Amino acid sequence: MKPAMSTEASMPARQQEETAKPALRIPKRVVQFRTRPPGPRIPPTPQDRTRILLQARRYAAEFCPSPPLPLPELMACAERVLQLAGQSPAYRDFAAVVLHNELWRETLAGIPFERRLLLLPKCLRPEGKCPAPIDEFGLLCKQCGLCPIQDLQAEAERLGYAVLVAEGTQVVTSLLESGKIDAVVGVSCLNVLEKAFPYLESAAIPGVAIPLLQEDCANTTVDLDWVWDYLELTSEDRTWRMDLPALKKRVRSWFAPETLEAVMGPPQGQAERLAREWLLREGKRWRPFLLTAVRQALSENPEAPPPESVRPIAVAIECFHKASLIHDDIEDGDESRYGRKTFHVEQGVPSALNAGDLLIGEGYRLLAEAPLRQEQRLAMLQAAACAHRRLCRGQGADLEWAARPRPLTSREALEIFRSKTAPAFEAALRLGALAAGLKEEAAVTATLRRYSEALGIAYQIRDDLEDFAAGAADSDLAGARPGLIAAILWERADAAQRRAIEACWRAPAKQRAAFLPQMRELAERLEAEPQARRLLETYKEEAILALRDLENPNLKGLLLRTVARIFNDPETGGWCSRFDRRAAKGAESR
Repeated sequence: MKPAMSTEASMPARQQEETAKPALRIPKRVVQFRTRPPGPRIPPTPQDRTRILLQARRYAAEFCPSPPLPLPELMACAERVLQLAGQSPAYRDFAAVVLHNELWRETLAGIPFERRLLLLPKCLRPEGKCPAPIDEFGLLCKQCGLCPIQDLQAEAERLGYAVLVAEGTQVVTSLLESGKIDAVVGVSCLNVLEKAFPYLESAAIPGVAIPLLQEDCANTTVDLDWVWDYLELTSEDRTWRMDLPALKKRVRSWFAPETLEAVMGPPQGQAERLAREWLLREGKRWRPFLLTAVRQALSENPEAPPPESVRPIAVAIECFHKASLIHDDIEDGDESRYGRKTFHVEQGVPSALNAGDLLIGEGYRLLAEAPLRQEQRLAMLQAAACAHRRLCRGQGADLEWAARPRPLTSREALEIFRSKTAPAFEAALRLGALAAGLKEEAAVTATLRRYSEALGIAYQIRDDLEDFAAGAADSDLAGARPGLIAAILWERADAAQRRAIEACWRAPAKQRAAFLPQMRELAERLEAEPQARRLLETYKEEAILALRDLENPNLKGLLLRTVARIFNDPETGGWCSRFDRRAAKGAESR
């Protein structure tokens, strides 16, 4: 927003002086407006972040306020968003940032990458370990890999962004005044965002901001899924308008008794009724959701309702998953799932084995009879069979270790995760792509494999963390199974501690639960949980980076948001229950 120089000669001296001032000045009414409650800001939990985001998106779509909103009006709207989302008023500043982002989202999507600025804070780097120098323009990344700055900067520059790793507004305002930047994607703490807001408001520059998860000025973290979502945002991606929660709800409705019977036909005999009842039991339905979402992303109109032809394929992938759970529970000796007795405890091992086999057969039958072209059905059967084979190999490695427990490294534990969890995700993604057409699937096969491997490992790490936080008696730590917490524990233990760990592993199954308090105490002392959490974030980012060369913008955008959806789902909780409880307790004290 530069002054109109063509009329400068006819202006009075005082008016010329005003025009010569930088256009990005702070309006007085904004400087004087201070309504933030005293005390530290509390970051929302992962689930609350998602709830606030969804409500802000609905609010922006329904009421369509035109940006830039003056700060008082933005705060009033943020308070309304929190009321509608049922969230604490302590999150008002966060809600204001989220709503501001949503108001600018479509405008940002239409601005070319080469006209955007990515602004990252220096405090994302590890204090005392970062080798990068800092000059008057900010931090000069040395690509050491110790923090997310390297990957974010590299991808942003590949897309065409200008990138700055610096705090403050002087360099930013200079870039904005140069006329070369039309939009800003910024990462910062809420305090800095509050100070920067007037500059963007005054210049009417489209800007989105991702708040840091701490208010400290060193060793901070950020929701990387959120950063990647905005970084890659483009108008060519039509899937960001897809209502993913609504799609997940639709997919879950396919597993109601009457709907399932319409797809599979009436159950024949007691064995089939038992298997069908297990299929109907509670579950997250991530695999049929992923399958359906991928098919939608690769379709002509991603926002249209999924066709009927997708339903039997989605049910098939859930049949495979539920069958694997029945068999896993038998092999691991687990006695509860979904808050109820496991199938084999309720019905006996013979009936459970038969039900699992029956569900596998049902899955292949549904794929073979799906209302698609013969070539598509054949490719689906082959993809499902290959995934089934790989999954059984991974479970075999798990059983082999359980039969003869031995020292296990975290690398070995992660390799087992890769073999036993990733194939199910890959099968869901590939079947969704095949449902869209053979040509579409062939173009993305390699990317889907890399993405699903990283996603599957992260998903299994999240399960380990949740079991550990809950103190589950049937967790890998107590059950002497090759979990990540146990592997990290072994790597960090001294000789005496390793003897205690081996005693737990080699104890009879019924006696292992008695070792759990000791193992948990040892895990906390050796900080096994924080290390597992770091690995979780690493593999989540690995899933995102696997999409770097994906050419289809709809599929790329969808899979980027899928990572955040799986790990921050309001219905299933975030990845760190302990953090959730601590943050919620802090919010109540406000």
